[in-house]
Amino acid sequence: MEKNSEWPLLGKTIGHFRVVDFIGKGGMGEVYVGYDDKLKRKVALKALPPEMASEERLMRFEREAKAVAALDHPSIVTIHSV
Repeated sequence: MEKNSEWPLLGKTIGHFRVVDFIGKGGMGEVYVGYDDKLKRKVALKALPPEMASEERLMRFEREAKAVAALDHPSIVTIHSV
């Protein structure tokens, strides 16, 4: 996917993750294809855009991550970091 101002994280590095493509967005953020440079694998990265980053939304975002992290099933993503 071509970089553009609509998806400002494309091409950026966040920690040891490189953002390589945009997947989609929803009510709680934007999802990107990333690459974990430490473990050498593709990952999905979910980001809360700055315009949505109120204290309430940040707490909701973290609650969502904790809820998903508590699940263990082959058809459900694994949370590695928040």
